[in-house]
Amino acid sequence: MMTASRKFIVNEQLTQAEAAARLKVTQPRISDLTRGKISRFSLDALVILLSDTGLEVNMQIKRRRVA
Repeated sequence: MMTASRKFIVNEQLTQAEAAARLKVTQPRISDLTRGKISRFSLDALVILLSDTGLEVNMQIKRRRVA
């Protein structure tokens, strides 16, 4: 999810300040995101960020195959 968020920022050619405004977070928060500081983000926070980019998050839970 962090990778998708970073790709969005790069593809849109946003500065950290522009990305922060668009994603409704602070610029230091975008800095943490772009530096991959995963421990500073909850799953909820990443889902909200992705939602604000216009991307849809789908999660699937299923049994793993037993060989």
